[in-house]
Formats: sequence, structure tokens, C-alpha cells
Amino acid sequence: MKRLRVKFSWKAAVKYFAALPVMVLLNFALPMKEPVAFPLFFALLMCGFDPFAVSFEYVVASVPALSLEASLSCMIQAAFLCLTFTVYAHLRKRMRWEKLAFLAAAQLPFIFLYPHAGYGSFPIPVVWQKVILSLFFVVLSLLFEGGVHALLFRAFRCRLVASELSEIVLLWFFTGLGLYGAAGVIPFYAVTVALLIGAAVLMKNAAAVPFALALSAPLCAAQMSVVPAAEYAFWACAGLLFAPYGNLVSSLSVFLCFLGVQYFEGLFYTDALTISLTVCACFLPAAAISLLPEKAMKRLRRTLLFYRERTLPRIAINRNRRAVGEQLYEVSSLFREIETAFAAESGKAQGIHFKEKLIACLCASCPSRRKCREAGMYESFDKLIAVGKAKGRVNLIDLPQELSSSCRNSAGLLFALNKLLDDYRRMEQELEAARAGRKLLAEQAHGVSEILKDIALEQSEEFAFSDEERVLSNALSAAGMMSSEIFLYGEGTLFTASMTLTSDADPKKLCKVASRALGIPLALSEKIPLTSGRACYILRRKPDFDAAFGIAACPKAGETASGDTHSVLKIDERRFMVALSDGMGSGDAARSVSDRTLSLLESCYKAKMPGDTVLSTVNRLIALSGEETFSCLDVASVDLDTGDADIVKIGAPMGFLLSGEELRVLEGDSLPIGMLEAVHPATMRVNMKAEDFLIFMSDGVTTAFGSSAELCSYMSGLKPLNPQSLAEEILKNALGRYKGTAEDDMTVLAVKLTRAA
Repeated sequence: MKRLRVKFSWKAAVKYFAALPVMVLLNFALPMKEPVAFPLFFALLMCGFDPFAVSFEYVVASVPALSLEASLSCMIQAAFLCLTFTVYAHLRKRMRWEKLAFLAAAQLPFIFLYPHAGYGSFPIPVVWQKVILSLFFVVLSLLFEGGVHALLFRAFRCRLVASELSEIVLLWFFTGLGLYGAAGVIPFYAVTVALLIGAAVLMKNAAAVPFALALSAPLCAAQMSVVPAAEYAFWACAGLLFAPYGNLVSSLSVFLCFLGVQYFEGLFYTDALTISLTVCACFLPAAAISLLPEKAMKRLRRTLLFYRERTLPRIAINRNRRAVGEQLYEVSSLFREIETAFAAESGKAQGIHFKEKLIACLCASCPSRRKCREAGMYESFDKLIAVGKAKGRVNLIDLPQELSSSCRNSAGLLFALNKLLDDYRRMEQELEAARAGRKLLAEQAHGVSEILKDIALEQSEEFAFSDEERVLSNALSAAGMMSSEIFLYGEGTLFTASMTLTSDADPKKLCKVASRALGIPLALSEKIPLTSGRACYILRRKPDFDAAFGIAACPKAGETASGDTHSVLKIDERRFMVALSDGMGSGDAARSVSDRTLSLLESCYKAKMPGDTVLSTVNRLIALSGEETFSCLDVASVDLDTGDADIVKIGAPMGFLLSGEELRVLEGDSLPIGMLEAVHPATMRVNMKAEDFLIFMSDGVTTAFGSSAELCSYMSGLKPLNPQSLAEEILKNALGRYKGTAEDDMTVLAVKLTRAA
């Protein structure tokens, strides 16, 4: 027995005010106005309503019977149960099996006091008929208890089980019978048609039809006919058929169908008052629902969607995603601290005190040391040391005049100073290598931190319910593809639709139907088999652009391998990278440098490391390899949603963007990668449009044209159709200028951006 706290609130007031008219209507459910309100009275007490308030309402509800004996019987029942539940509340005890005894005892006033003429169709004494009715009220009380409990504490909070739904329908059945018995068919239409239209515009699925059948059950019982069930089902189908076109159209369709049914039932042959009231009984609810604010409708629909869907899996997924996101963010912070630690200077190496060491080494045993000190000879050491630091070594011509004329051991001085300079140079090299290593590790920690932070933010986004899932389900059903489950999440370019369909579903048809239903261009991203006949189809937003690639290459004459390498990498579904690397020299050695450079680039971009970190990392790794290996590099990362291309040129010759009749030159002035430990690439962003061409060339191609002016003139005259023919045409022309013999490795990489189909 749940106990509602007695404190004033509008929600509590609504519950108590609603209980009285329902009790009154229930007392009209049976032909002789038997107190069918008793089961509801007992159910409300069991659900924690205040015993005094509900007892008073139960007694008031008996007044329409117009009988003193009937009211007295109800008063005794109310007093008995009010006292019983008050004692239990005072003792803070929960009523269990003993409620059956109290229910049976509460029927005694009905059996012995309630006036009842009996039903002539049952050939048994009236008192036995009242006993049977009492047993019926006991059973109905237990069923009403479940229905009221489901309505008050579970409805719109969780999914109701079948037994709870049946108990609610039973409660409505007797309430509807009472409404029909007390007021007639017209008010019954007014209430039920309003509920039917509301269900059609809110649910927008087949669940509205069984709901309509439940609404019609009291009318079917009262008229002893199944025709009302067919009528209500017809009205529900009409509302659902036009629900996609808006609340107004759906409500109007139900109203017109209602008028059509009433026409065939002879309504328009009755008096004007009956016609007007019957028409208003449908028109007014239809108008009221169609005029409800869209914001309120969305809120109600979202509540029903939550009530209808299985929420636990999504809650569990969101909880796990949130936990993973938080953990990744903490790991990201850890790598940021590591970056800070490595980037911080650990202090400069202790400098070598040249002057003190020279004096201690050479002058300690010299008999003239006091004389040299008094003459200020040691000041000349500073001049000699400064020259040594600048030149790296010292010799006789570097000695100051006062030292060369006065010092007895000038040769020993030069030897000792050169040894100290060698030690100092070695120490500086080790220190610089340590600094470079720390900086590289700091940059890597920064890159990993950024990657983890992006993943953390993505994982922290929660999956929510979407009204569009129903729209997509209806569209797939109309196309003959039945999906047992649909899950939509993400926004913008991250939008994803997952659904279960038969394994032989046509992907093209699926994408077409889903794109039209959701208003988003979608493409199949993945198909995951579930069973022998079912599969999960994952659709993602289709990028606005697509790309085609062309490559033409020729090694230097006499070489078996080209020092030029290229890469075309799909970073993800919405971005790709193209790169052309030209290793210094030719043959296998140059190709090794190019391969190594591109391999590092691909790995970094696949990990989604920030672009500036990628370039500096690759440059430092190559520079620290200890080999004289340099590489000219062209890199372009293209966004297929916007057409924006981020281009990086490091020591590479000019590239081109061919856009219709316009030719744009892309060039930079940085040194090849690996030549210096600090990379200073030329970066630019260009916006590519459909049918634009991006062209990269190695220096073997550009050198063949002799000058930049001649190359630009040639490129301006090209009218390419596809990137492969364009790359081959440029390479063919360059080889012709070499008279057919390649004097260097030659590679042309072309990219064409096209509008996605």
C-alpha cells in the first residue's frame, strides 16, 4: 500500500477532483445503479489516498441512486474502511493478504441494506444475486487496484506490462459504461473521439488502432454490437493515414469519416438539436487538438516515445560512453602534463670554467705565477678563450701579444685550451640532442593528448530519443522494408542511422528511402550480419563531394626504382589526404627516404594527429636519424563536406589548382624536410569546387619546362576531363622536352573534386 503525503499541490488536487466524477459515472455502469464505485474507492485507499477525503467522495457518489438505504449502505462501508486504513496508517503497517477479509466484510452492508429489485432473467433469490455481485465487487476491487496503481505510479514513467494495460482498460470499460448510462451516446462520442484523435496524432503508428478498439468497448457492450468497434478502428486508421500531413489534416480526416458513418446510421434524419450536438461532439475535440501548440505536441510525443521505447539499453550505452569519455579526458590531461614536463627546460648544462681550469692546470706549478697575476696577465686568457669559443680551436697566431712574449709554456696553454674546447663542444652536442629528444617527446605527447581529447568529447555525447525514428520506420514500411529496430543519433556530419533489416535488403533502395524520409543525403557505411537472415545496416551522412585520382610516373633513365613516392589516404569518411614525396637523388636510396616520409605521414594522419604536430614530428624524426636524407613534400588534406583543402609544401616545386578557366599557382620557399631540425612549411588553404583539379609535380617534371613562365603557360592551356588523362598528358609533354629520356625521377599526381552522386 503506497502512501501519498497529504500536502496541497495542484497535481494532488487534480487527482482528488477527478476521483469524484469517475465514482459517480461508475455507479451508472450497471442497470440498477449498483455501487460499482466501491472497487475504485478501495483501490484509491490501497494506493495511499487520504481515507477521510476518499470516503467522503464515495458517499457523495451514492447520492444519484436517490435512495436513503443506498446512501446508508455506502456510508457504513466508507466508515468501516476509513477506520481500518486510518489504523493501519497510524501503525505504519502495510496491508497484505488481510485485505481480502476487509473487502468481504465491507460487502455486508450492500448485501443486507442496499435496495435491489434483482434481475428477472436470473431465477435465483435477490439476496443470492447480491452475494454474487459482492463477489464481483471484490474481484473488481483487486483489478482496479492494479489499474489505479499503474496509472498513478508507473504510466509515462516506464513500460507497462500486459496485465497492467488490461487493468487500465477494464477501469475504462466500466467508466465508459457509466458515461454512456449517465449521459448517453453524444457525450460518450465527445470524450472518446477526442482521445482517439489525440492518440492518432501523437502515436502515429499502429498502436492507435487497439487503443481505439479499447475506447469502443463500453459502447459495444451497451449496444450489444461489434459495429462501434469497426467504426472506431476505421476512424483511427483515417487519422493515422493523414497523420504525416499534420495535426489539422489528421483531425479533419477523422471528423469527415465520423460524419460519413453517422450519415449511414441515419443521424441526419433525426431532429436538428441531435444533429448539432452529435456533430459538435466530434468537431470541437478535432478543432481543439488541431490547434494545440506544436511545442506541447512535441513534448507529449516525446513522453509517449520514451514510454513506448526500451530505454534501458540506451541509458546503459550513454552511461558507458560517459564513463569512457571521462576516462579518456583524464588520460588526455595526463599526456598534457607529460608534454609540459618534457617541454620545460631541465636547466642548462654546467658551463666549463676555462680560465680557472687553465690556471689550475698550467700555472699552479709555474714560478712566475705571482708575477703574471700582478701584471694582469690572466686577463689575456679571456681574449684567447673567446677566440677559441668562436673558432672551435686555437693556434699560435691566436695568442695575444702579451701571452706570446711572457708565457713560458704557450704550447701547453694552447694544448690545454683545445682539449677543454673539445670537451665543451661534445657537451653542447649532447645537450642539444637531449633538448631535441625532449621536444620531440613533448610534441608527441601533445598530439596524443589532442587525439584523446577529441575522442573523449565524441564519446561523451549522449544518445537521445528522436521523433524521426518513427518517420523513418513508416517510410521503410511503405517501401516494403520492415525494420524491427531503428536507432538515430548524432548531428550534422556525425549523423548516423542504424537499423535491422533482412540480409537481402537493397542498399541503394535503403539509402534512397532513408534520405528522402529524413531529408539528409545518406550512404551505406557498414553492414553487420546479425543472424542468417537479418543484418544491421549503418547509414551515415553522405559528403557533398567525391574525388577521383590520377597518377603518372617515370623513373630516371637507367634506374629501376623512382625516388618519388605518392600516397592517397582516406583519413575517414569525410576527409582524405594526398601526398607526393620526392627523395633527394634517385634510385633505391631516394625512394627509401620518400617511403619513410609518407609512411610516417600516413600513420600520423590516420591517428588524427593535429596537422602542425604531424609535420614537425616527421621532420624531427628524419633529422634525428643521423643520415643525410632529405625529402621535398607536397601534402593536401581535403574536406569532402566543404571542399576546403589544407595544403602544405616543404621544399617542393610549384603545384597548381585548375578551376575552370582560372589557374592558381601553389608554391612555397621552405627547405626540404629533414634538412633542418625545425620545419618551416609553406601552408595555405584553398576552397575547391566541383570539377576543380589539384596537381602536384616532382621537380623532374617542372625542370623539364625550363622556366615557371613556360610551365604556367602550358598548364593554362589544358582542358582536362579526368585526373588520370591529365597526369599522363603532363608527364608525356615533360618527357618530350627531355627528348624521351627522363633526366630525373618524374611524377604527376592529380586530384579532381566532383559533386557526390
